[in-house]
Amino acid sequence: MIRTRFTELFGVRHPIAQGGMQWVGTADLVSAVANAGALGFITALTQSTPEALEKEIARCRDMTDQPFGVNLTILPSINPPPYAEYREAIISSGIRIVETAGYKPQDHVDRLKQSGVKIIHKCTAVRHALSAERMGVDAISIDGFECAGHPGEDDIPGLILIAAAADKVQIPMLASGGVADGRGLVAALALGADGVNMGTRFCATKEAPIHANFKQAMVDKDERATDLIFRSYRNTARVARNAISQEVLKLEAEGRPFEDLAHLVKGARGHEGLVSGDTDHGIWSASMVQGLIHDIPSVAELVERIMSEAESVIQGRLDNLIVSA
Repeated sequence: MIRTRFTELFGVRHPIAQGGMQWVGTADLVSAVANAGALGFITALTQSTPEALEKEIARCRDMTDQPFGVNLTILPSINPPPYAEYREAIISSGIRIVETAGYKPQDHVDRLKQSGVKIIHKCTAVRHALSAERMGVDAISIDGFECAGHPGEDDIPGLILIAAAADKVQIPMLASGGVADGRGLVAALALGADGVNMGTRFCATKEAPIHANFKQAMVDKDERATDLIFRSYRNTARVARNAISQEVLKLEAEGRPFEDLAHLVKGARGHEGLVSGDTDHGIWSASMVQGLIHDIPSVAELVERIMSEAESVIQGRLDNLIVSA
């Protein structure tokens, strides 16, 4: 067993987290992650209302007696969802771990902390991690350039970003982006992280609530099969390469405003594809880690494999490299 500040702080057996993922972070996946000894997060905004979130939390509790949390991502919007109501639903449901991400979460952090909630804040830069630490969060998750979703605009890969953050951040830290196996976990620990946060790899599991076509696509694709869209709007997102992402890049190259491509990238359209199995229907997040995904195991099988691999690397390969002078 590998024990770190992360496992001690959040009361889980293994230094692995499954962060929030729109449309994917439901009780089906999260309970499986929790039962496997890792830390899973229900994605609050996947639920249509705060009341629906309360029901999803209750459903997850019926499926596991292990710790799990809720992700609350705050994004600037003309018509934002009722973030405060989602936050209060989290608190009233007795959730004790929250993953926050996004824009200026201070008010939410303060309210959650007042209610005894431990917070992991997701960051894409060292400066953001230090800001979150000053904000009073309990841990951070640092996203390298390899990650799915929004990697920020600095383009710093995990090998540098994790170590740079570890040099300055005092609170526990998860390494996010590009991790799929025990080798990645050991590398993250060596760089100074206290665990890893995986998204894409957990999508390619039996319990992930998405169509089998998407899971198989992650197995079939390699590390080159992603696109960085929205770069021209300084809101970069890494998604799986498909017909829609290629069309988005074409329109961006023509200098089109976001309004001209908004219909292609709507969340509802992406969700329709995840349900129907049409991998070219909308955009869907996936990281470079696709190149390390070769099967679709159960969550329990995946977590057990990662931990076994990590211990073998530490006790076998690395230990055998040390020789007497």
